[in-house]
Amino acid sequence: MILLQRFGWEDFDLPPYGPDLAASDFHLFAHMKRWLGRQIFATDNELQTSVQNCLKTPAAAFYDEGIGKLVPRYDKCMNRNGNYIEK
Repeated sequence: MILLQRFGWEDFDLPPYGPDLAASDFHLFAHMKRWLGRQIFATDNELQTSVQNCLKTPAAAFYDEGIGKLVPRYDKCMNRNGNYIEK
């Protein structure tokens, strides 16, 4: 809580799950799905290594862009009192 205050951030309640607002699904997993979808893995070890490499590959700008895209979606959700948002 102190860290939130130090950066001037607010903590707000969100609906338990909204498919359009799931932060992890929204940007990162779409990228990972495209990246992994072009590959075939012979072992679980190969898959794990590939996922780790996929997570290490994108630059900070990639993650910053993804976080930035969430802001208008969260805003839309909050303005609709947490109701589901269709694309």
